[in-house]
Amino acid sequence: MSNELIPSKDGALERAAQESIPVSNTGPATLGKQSQGFGVTFATMFKKVNTEQYPEEKVPTAPRFHGRHQLNRYPDGLERCIGCELCAWACPADAIYVEGASNTEDGRFSPGERFGRVYQINYLRCIFCGLCIEACPTRALTMTNEYELADDGREKLIYEKQDLLAPLMPGMVAPPHAMFPGTNDGDYYRGEVTTAHPSQGEQV
Repeated sequence: MSNELIPSKDGALERAAQESIPVSNTGPATLGKQSQGFGVTFATMFKKVNTEQYPEEKVPTAPRFHGRHQLNRYPDGLERCIGCELCAWACPADAIYVEGASNTEDGRFSPGERFGRVYQINYLRCIFCGLCIEACPTRALTMTNEYELADDGREKLIYEKQDLLAPLMPGMVAPPHAMFPGTNDGDYYRGEVTTAHPSQGEQV
């Protein structure tokens, strides 16, 4: 180890310790080691190519695959979205636009005070990160396994609320309609409403 004075850029002198490490040159690798390295390359050449024959063969996606979004409903058919716009605020690509509105007794679309009157997702911007899903307080927004979203027009890739709403399942009633008799929005959030009541309208 040797110490010497090294001038810095501003003219001051700094003391630096320099170590000299001897390097031993043993020459080229032995034939055995070279063969071992080439063996990895040759073994890869004869492996089966992992190619999916899409679209002729459509392989199922992973259970938590991030595909097209879906706006969910409660078991009686009311919408889960309350128009809070938290998903739009969480979106890093500014791909979501939401307009909330107030529920009325004659036009109730969700439990509680508010619902999402306008809901748009621009799939030209969406990066499928899932941050909107984490931000949603009512689990209104989830992601499906649908990934075939290509289309022949840019305007067709801006999905409206009717494109994103989950279909009505058996036991549901299409909103607008009143909440399940004797319940409040807290009962919906806790999962205590499991089907529609006859007074809410004609079930699917």
